[in-house]
Amino acid sequence: MVKEHFSSVAGIDLHWLEHPGGDPPIVLLHGLTANARFFDGLIAGGLSPRFRAIVPDLRGRGLSSQPATGYSMADHASDVLGLCDSLGLSRVVLAGHSFGGLLGIWIAANHPDRVEKLVILDAAGPTIQTPEVYELIRPSLERLGKSWPSWEEFLATMRAAPSFHDWWDPAIEPYYRADVEDQPDGSVRVRIRPGTIAEVLVRGRDEDWGKLLSAIRIPTLLVTSHGSYGGPGTSPIVPRAAAKATAEAIPGCRWEIVPGNHATMLFGEGARRTAAAIADFVGGA
Repeated sequence: MVKEHFSSVAGIDLHWLEHPGGDPPIVLLHGLTANARFFDGLIAGGLSPRFRAIVPDLRGRGLSSQPATGYSMADHASDVLGLCDSLGLSRVVLAGHSFGGLLGIWIAANHPDRVEKLVILDAAGPTIQTPEVYELIRPSLERLGKSWPSWEEFLATMRAAPSFHDWWDPAIEPYYRADVEDQPDGSVRVRIRPGTIAEVLVRGRDEDWGKLLSAIRIPTLLVTSHGSYGGPGTSPIVPRAAAKATAEAIPGCRWEIVPGNHATMLFGEGARRTAAAIADFVGGA
């Protein structure tokens, strides 16, 4: 059964989930506007109890602290490594989805002594903040800081998002429940502030992603999914060419493709395939 924790790390309170399992432990890093519950489908798909999974809400998201500023890659990395330190974990397997994958790349390139293996889930350095990607994620960005009259109306709006293409899995609902906080009048408000994500995006532009990718010298698995993300006929978040370029930039990188799109790959069959790919790559008991 999942356990919830709060840890004081790098001057903030970091909320994190712990799913029981074997060694080696895997630290899961969520996407740009997500929270720790976005990995529920992957956990149910077999990642736990095969492995112990440690899943933080990154700063400014979920139930973690929301400092007014401090959202660079280095800031996020300090939180993740500080949490590992507090748990006595000198080296871990890092697995990140989307922005979390980019954060994993940054940590692996800058702190190779702390990462045993790296798993990148649907992220590619060459596509960060391109106009095409920004347009695809715009509906997700537009919800930030907004209110809905009720939880039910919020969930109905999310369910109608073009990224789902009439797809829905109840396993994603706890993620959306963690996305909002209840208001006294019965309405709900999205926890994440727009300014938080704006700073993340601005600071991310400062990074040389090509240099970071080529600096990685640890075993790496790239898992991508090439279903359209903004509705039928639109492109995926990570096109095949970008995924290929990312895999080729990291020496010895293994690349696998799973069903679904950027979001649905972490639920249902996509999650089972992803969990199996991670288990085969990581090994362990």
